[in-house]
Amino acid sequence: MNAFVFDAKLDSFEQDVINASKETPVLVDFWAEWCGPCKQIGPLLEKLALEFNGGFLLAKVDVDKEQQLAGYFQIKSIPTLMLLKDGKIVDGFSAALPEAQLREFLSHHQITAKPQLAEAPLEAEAPETVDPHQEVVRLRHAVAEAPEDDALKLELGLALAATQTYAEALALFDALPANLSMDERVSKARARIDLAERVKDAPPIDVLLAAIAAKPEDFEALRLLGLQYLVQGQAEAGLARLLEMFRLNRDYQDGLPRKLLIEAFNTVDDEDLVRQYRRKMASLLN
Repeated sequence: MNAFVFDAKLDSFEQDVINASKETPVLVDFWAEWCGPCKQIGPLLEKLALEFNGGFLLAKVDVDKEQQLAGYFQIKSIPTLMLLKDGKIVDGFSAALPEAQLREFLSHHQITAKPQLAEAPLEAEAPETVDPHQEVVRLRHAVAEAPEDDALKLELGLALAATQTYAEALALFDALPANLSMDERVSKARARIDLAERVKDAPPIDVLLAAIAAKPEDFEALRLLGLQYLVQGQAEAGLARLLEMFRLNRDYQDGLPRKLLIEAFNTVDDEDLVRQYRRKMASLLN
């Protein structure tokens, strides 16, 4: 298997497949060792998953080992393929299709290959960093001049959240009209505020680092440190700590590491970083 292919299990199906499909399409392959057609289509699917570089994830369900899952989806014959997008089954088929038809199926659902990450040109300039505190001041003036402009209030709420002025940010979010309150940036900001509330009484980062240095499998310290980093805007550092927790013991406290990673993905604005860590988590499931 490769980084975009994993075995789906009943106890983690909601997180690994349903929730994951809200970010990236997931193709579920119901198969069995004794099934000849399954052995024909399986390698083709894995080849395409690798070629598409995260354009979709391939979740494999061994119907003999996961009989409850097969029963839930009323699998009558194998191979059976189901495509999930946005948490829902959108299409599927029961046949060992040739590669050309598999490509047509993916294309029909607007699934395309992700580009390989390339190094930035040496002379490329780093994007200008905006000071969130200055942005709050600017947006306060803008809202004062256009008090009916809800889009400006949304931007002010986001800037306030970035400066950890959470109560005022939430008040602005709550007062937004429905079309703006559902903005993905608002959802991510609310998720970050929720994380901040959960770690507001946590020990300082240096204390947590010392605890982990003394005991690498201090899962509570790893949890708090990962969440602290996320709250402070250090997304990659936070995801790395939570992934390490997952690597050491994915079953800790009834699968808490997986749940924390899924929650963390919903707080990070950098979609490339999220895809990178989704792949890393998937690779640990192999």
